[in-house]
Amino acid sequence: MLERLKKLDLRNVDWKKLDYPQIALTVVFLLAMFLLGRAVGAVTHATLSTSAAANSPENWGLGFGQEGSQPSGNVSSAELAKYNAYYVGNAQDKVIYLTFDAGYENGNTEPILDALKKHNATATFFVVGHYLESAPELVRRMVEEGHTVGNHTYHHPDMSAISDQETFAKEMNDVAALYQQITGQEMTAFYRPPQGKYSTDNLKMAQEMGYTTFFWSLAYVDWYQDKQPTHEEAFDKLLSRIHPGAIVLLHSTSQTNGEIMDELLTKWEEMGYTFKPLSDLVGQ
Repeated sequence: MLERLKKLDLRNVDWKKLDYPQIALTVVFLLAMFLLGRAVGAVTHATLSTSAAANSPENWGLGFGQEGSQPSGNVSSAELAKYNAYYVGNAQDKVIYLTFDAGYENGNTEPILDALKKHNATATFFVVGHYLESAPELVRRMVEEGHTVGNHTYHHPDMSAISDQETFAKEMNDVAALYQQITGQEMTAFYRPPQGKYSTDNLKMAQEMGYTTFFWSLAYVDWYQDKQPTHEEAFDKLLSRIHPGAIVLLHSTSQTNGEIMDELLTKWEEMGYTFKPLSDLVGQ
């Protein structure tokens, strides 16, 4: 039919003899093919866009509002929940979830543990491979005193740059294996992305491995060894921005944190806060 239409000389057409039903059918067919092509193109574009978004790297970030209120994250709690991930707890509960990222040991973990023990406060320490290798006795102490030890990957890489499950899993499994060798226990499946860098695919991979991912709702710049905050600077940040349901990220390498921990916990208690482990948040 298409070839016949191409050869048609409209000047010599006998219009009375044309097969109008057949022509109409052809037009409908061509229109349908055109619309189908447009639809396939749109679906392909949407699929590629979704795939690119899933692989795109993100840096965890916060936006603070009124003092004492929960900050907003660059991803909502509802969206994170799809991947078994959290950054903050219940806004109605004056509860603080203490977490420490432990990349290496420099003498500041012990005073932190001493302060936690004094206040009967349990915390989660997210450790890397080097910490497990160099400070196994402190890891055992954490466990003995009721703290949770979570997974911060073995080499502390930018996990958002890892797109294959095998490489991602090795970073996690090597930490879990060494932890079990040191403590005789299986590692709690809690994960914190190094530097807060992640992608949606990363969150899915962690979830598929049975991990719960934890970001944070309060932190401050405490990791530069040659530029430690003063006690006053630390208190200014950590007291003014504390809020109900806070997941607090501190670094166990910080000398300031080791020095102020007892007083900081006391001040938070005086503000009406109590301390609970992340396991309580997951169980809500």
